[in-house]
Amino acid sequence: MTFELRTYVAAPGKIGALLDRFRDHTVALFDERGMESIGYWVSAENPNVLIYLLRHVGDAEANWDGFRADPRWIKAKADSEVDGSLTTEITSVFLEPTDFSRLG
Repeated sequence: MTFELRTYVAAPGKIGALLDRFRDHTVALFDERGMESIGYWVSAENPNVLIYLLRHVGDAEANWDGFRADPRWIKAKADSEVDGSLTTEITSVFLEPTDFSRLG
């Protein structure tokens, strides 16, 4: 089982729209693609940053490929970015649990 920690820096003034897109579209689509949402946080130091943790069932790259090709995601992304991208930076780190991890 693979975990993925992702960090999104929202474009100025767009954190609300980014959170709405996750709430209204992204999380449900993740669930359908073998991407279990463990948690979502807004950084206490910078409220313009969204951080979340996924657990991938199966191959992470295949999960992402299926997600990105989903017509509902393509539409939700396009609709939410009529006035420009919601993010300025996205980082991803894949994690393997240790033998003493409670999430393993």
